[in-house]
Amino acid sequence: MDSDYGIPRELSDLQKLRSTYQPHVPPCLQGTTVRVEFGDATTAADSSGAHTISRIFLHTYGQPLAHFLRATAKVPDAQIITSHPTIRVGLVFCGRQSPGGHNVIWGLHDALKIHNPNSGSDGLFAQKTLEITDDILATYKNQGGYDLLGRTKDQIRTTEQVNAALAACRALKLDGLVIIGGVTSNTDAAHLAEVFAEAKCSTKVVGVPVTSNGDLKNQFVESNVGFDTICKVNSQLISNVCTDAFSAEKYYYFIRLMGRKASHVALECTLQSHPNMVILGEEVAASKLTLFDLTKRICDAVQSRAEQDKYHGVILLPEGLIESIPEVYALLQEIHGLLRQGVSVDNISSQLSPWASALFEFLPPFIRKQVCHPTHLQILLLFPESDDSAQLSQIETEKLLAHLVEEEMNKRTKEGTYKGKKFNAICHFFGYQARGSLPSKFDCDYAFVLGHICYHILAAGLNGYLATVTNLKHPVNKWRCGAAPITAMMTVKRYGRGPGASFIGKPALHPATVDLTGKAYELLRKNATKFLMEDVYRNPGPLQFDGPGADSKVVTLCVEDQDYMGRIKELKEYLDKVRTIVKPGCSQDVLKAALSAMAAVTEILSVMSSPASNGNTPF
Repeated sequence: MDSDYGIPRELSDLQKLRSTYQPHVPPCLQGTTVRVEFGDATTAADSSGAHTISRIFLHTYGQPLAHFLRATAKVPDAQIITSHPTIRVGLVFCGRQSPGGHNVIWGLHDALKIHNPNSGSDGLFAQKTLEITDDILATYKNQGGYDLLGRTKDQIRTTEQVNAALAACRALKLDGLVIIGGVTSNTDAAHLAEVFAEAKCSTKVVGVPVTSNGDLKNQFVESNVGFDTICKVNSQLISNVCTDAFSAEKYYYFIRLMGRKASHVALECTLQSHPNMVILGEEVAASKLTLFDLTKRICDAVQSRAEQDKYHGVILLPEGLIESIPEVYALLQEIHGLLRQGVSVDNISSQLSPWASALFEFLPPFIRKQVCHPTHLQILLLFPESDDSAQLSQIETEKLLAHLVEEEMNKRTKEGTYKGKKFNAICHFFGYQARGSLPSKFDCDYAFVLGHICYHILAAGLNGYLATVTNLKHPVNKWRCGAAPITAMMTVKRYGRGPGASFIGKPALHPATVDLTGKAYELLRKNATKFLMEDVYRNPGPLQFDGPGADSKVVTLCVEDQDYMGRIKELKEYLDKVRTIVKPGCSQDVLKAALSAMAAVTEILSVMSSPASNGNTPF
């Protein structure tokens, strides 16, 4: 292992204080005895993709949910995990750093010590066999970054990579491999688990939902480690900018935030800091808004505010917005297609179709210059990243929109339709400022608990599972801990490029986008006009660890009513009650009522779960 990893950190007084904080764990994980209750076999949420997923994941599809319960829980079918042999666990950070990642390691290490007092630090090994000890962990507890182990954005996907991982796990005699990351990393974890099972490798693979984009969300996962911190830190920065704008009264700030495929960070920061406007990629895609539409919308807002003698404002947008704009997305796809055909960057513009060439020429000169100049960073003509999307952090969408708005406002001024002061814009990209932050109290607790769950998943002998915690909006003592097969979270998407072209993608975890019918978005729409016109800027202040604000959680988590795992258990309890009441010997009336009710419920659920009702075409 590189000698730079695992070395003691130089801590500030605040960091030292934070390193002494002991994260809380829910009652179900306390003590040396934990029960595990297995639910019914799982299926894919998208029934149209179930066959494809089950065919590829022969060994890991259809596994049951697991619920971890306190030792005193009165659940007849729950098993007590009594065997706690010494185990060796490898752990790797995959993808981009997210606040709280170190606490996953700490939580797993802590659980290993509790349940394997004789194995101690021998239980946990990281990639390249850096042994985790109490001394090494001392200066990384409740700290940001991934520098304890380092991180990689490399995938474990190709045959060569998977075989190398298999060989390493066998050579190190690992009982478990914990992969910390987002949708891409946990998709890789699922494939790795399947390969290991087929190869009869004893290493069990476990995933942990850690991503600052907050887009690994589904019926089993309510939030991701790091999202709470990222949004709170960014919200303070945005609020500071709002205060500056309100004070100077002459600038419009365009702020681009993290969020490639989904706008969760932009939505949450808007609900926390109340800027004047936010443009969500999901809105743009759903309404098929063009660059002209977006420019007009912003200009109309600027003009409306000018009529109230307001010449300042703050506008948020996610970095993935550029791909949500229909004509820009089509241009990117055409460019990428030419690049894949081997066309050089210098010849791209001459090879574009007429409409794409016209759009290319419409782009502001400074972007065209960056695109065409061979010594400059190619802002638009970029090779796709590993997930086949443009390197969106390199595309300065905020500057593009600010430029187009300025041109339109100047045009309106010349035409006499705008009589206010000159429009002035300042642009920011908040893409890295929060990633290395000290994690919030919520993320410290959440990550630590997930680390504990990883141990119990491995102790139960489960493979291809993701550690889950539900009921997160409530205090820690009400959290529900469990594990769900990663295959149950997968979907299969259809893709099309070019006229009539279509192919079926591989099963994968896909980023969850902002739900435009959800309560969080409804809250935004309810306040959109007020935010735009009344300057109700709100400053949540710096990240709080004690006192008021320390226990606050993101708005988007608190307004939704999720707890999917809890409802699954509640449904099972109702079904058990039905079995208890409707037994041979019950009255005819009871039997008829049960049959009638069950027939009606079955018919409704069959319709709701059919591919047609999900808007999908069956394979």
